[in-house]
Amino acid sequence: MRSCSNLARGAALVVAALSATEAQAQVPSAAPGELAIASLHAEGVQIYQCKPDSGKPSPAGQGLTWQFIEPVAGLFVAGKHTGLHYAGPNWDHIDGSGVKGKVIASAPGATAMDIPWLKLDVTDHRGKGMLSDATAVLRVNTIGGLAQGPCERAGEYLSVSYAADYIFLYKGE
Repeated sequence: MRSCSNLARGAALVVAALSATEAQAQVPSAAPGELAIASLHAEGVQIYQCKPDSGKPSPAGQGLTWQFIEPVAGLFVAGKHTGLHYAGPNWDHIDGSGVKGKVIASAPGATAMDIPWLKLDVTDHRGKGMLSDATAVLRVNTIGGLAQGPCERAGEYLSVSYAADYIFLYKGE
């Protein structure tokens, strides 16, 4: 998959765009020597639960806030379903490969309704395939996904639609 010239050109454009805006918003981007191996579009939901917020007590006691639980999304390339994204965070590709990540950098989304852009280090690999060599993941171009409005009953769940692009990187030689 790394030899795909269209993917390489597209990833180079995304990395260049990220680098150009990094000074403005400290957008997470590829480090020197990191190369894109895949770009997958995600569409799904961010799931939140109404829970007590120990940092924001209300006059009647502890306040309630929407707290992030997990993402649930399909991964796509050119409209074709190619995998899943879920709690961990984890990404599974249809070829049997998968990775788990840990957030190392974050920047606000384009609007107050958009989840942040992220850079994650890959902490675990599963199977062999497209994602086998991934060492980092960028979440960019986010749309939606942030919980808005009041949270009134503990235990209540809220699903918020979102879309994002995930760029899988590996440390080049």
